[in-house]
Amino acid sequence: MPDTYLILIGVALLAFAMTYLITPGSFGLVEQVQSNGEVRQLLDPDSFTPAPDGPQGLPLFAEGGKIGLLNLPFEGLVSGDKWGAAIGVFAFILITGGAFGVILATGAVHRGLLALIHRSRSLDILAVPVLFVAFSLGGAVFGMGEEVIPFVLIVVPVFLVMGYDSLTALLVTYVATQIGFACSWMNPFSVSVAQGIAQLPLMSGLGFRATLWVLFTALGTGFAVVYALRVKRDPQRSLTYHCDQQVKREKASASHTGLTVADWGVLLTLFSGIAWMVWGVTQRGYYLPEIASQFFTMGVVAAVIGCCGRLDGMTANGAVEAFRHGAAQLLPAALVVAFAKGIVLVLGGAGPGQPSVLNTLLHHASQSLSGLPEMVAACAMFLFQSVFNFFVTSGSGQAALTMPIMAPLSDLIGVSRQVAVLAFQLGDGFTNIIVPTSAALMGCLGAARVDWGVWIRFMAWPIAAIFLLSCAVMAVAVVIQF
Repeated sequence: MPDTYLILIGVALLAFAMTYLITPGSFGLVEQVQSNGEVRQLLDPDSFTPAPDGPQGLPLFAEGGKIGLLNLPFEGLVSGDKWGAAIGVFAFILITGGAFGVILATGAVHRGLLALIHRSRSLDILAVPVLFVAFSLGGAVFGMGEEVIPFVLIVVPVFLVMGYDSLTALLVTYVATQIGFACSWMNPFSVSVAQGIAQLPLMSGLGFRATLWVLFTALGTGFAVVYALRVKRDPQRSLTYHCDQQVKREKASASHTGLTVADWGVLLTLFSGIAWMVWGVTQRGYYLPEIASQFFTMGVVAAVIGCCGRLDGMTANGAVEAFRHGAAQLLPAALVVAFAKGIVLVLGGAGPGQPSVLNTLLHHASQSLSGLPEMVAACAMFLFQSVFNFFVTSGSGQAALTMPIMAPLSDLIGVSRQVAVLAFQLGDGFTNIIVPTSAALMGCLGAARVDWGVWIRFMAWPIAAIFLLSCAVMAVAVVIQF
């Protein structure tokens, strides 16, 4: 597969060509009073007006701050303000990534999960649901993805000793994180970015999404337990039986020395910081600037505790380096946001009242979906996001690319923007379980010594059931006017 940036360049060239072929258009706006009394301006689907002078075309290079194809990266990066895309989301991703870099660099989260794993060993079959829920929470709270790879290395030998197989270990680690990721109510790297672009309050719809998390996590846990018991009764039924025989069936090599007072301090900082953020969003209306500052505060406190407690030998310089490294890891995702915003600008911008190619595309897309029932249209949005995730597996990157189109499209076809965000979440999270373009998936399969072909054979029916259930969830969301 080509790199994400090459895909973006291809999309940008396509958008550039469209400006010479498609007549821009504009929509009128209507005011709608929300249930909370807020007045929101939505697109009037019957007010589309094409520009009288036909396609405009963009220059290759523009002067005076105007947009041209080669101006795309810079103009995309500096567009907007601190309240949304692109510069606000860009800064939010970097600061939040840096803060989590410090928290993870203390090793407290790693040791906390390791302690949970070692404690679960004595619980036998209870280890499966306990770890599944724990990793699902990791995916829901802070978008755990590539971070799960070292835990696969730890869980696999432990589960082999307990009589399970490598596939069981992958279920309770990687699959659990992706279920949490897909049903998250607060993941700062996916749902928060998508809601910000869709101009929705952060963590709005928390109750419905939390219910989905409970539902999908319970179903995933049940499947993992049933499969684990079946393999324990007859190990040769496992698709990885022969491969597992080559793995030493002995205790995990990682040593567990217990949690120190400093470890507990970092973990308490993380959980109390999340509680503070939930309170701020729900009670005080906090948005990107405040939430980024809250994450930064958590990172500072964790750094102080890590330095005082010498967690993993952390020093002041080490904490700064951890922040820099955490931000650097998310810089590619942040730049995708800037590039995606630049593509929107090439298409004329996302303003419905100003003539743009994007408005014309929205008009034709809404016309193609207008004859469909709202529930079918919502399912189509979910399927589109699922297919698109094959090419762009970054949650924040996919949100930046698709939400500027999907959010106003939802206005046109008669479903809420929350439904559009939900379609993005489910499509992005669940397809990460199987797409070979996911670095996290391939890393976890490599750590467990499981071939991708074997994994597809194993997950074929479960992922089909997940997709059917997701379509049902989209239909329910439309019915209850989520």
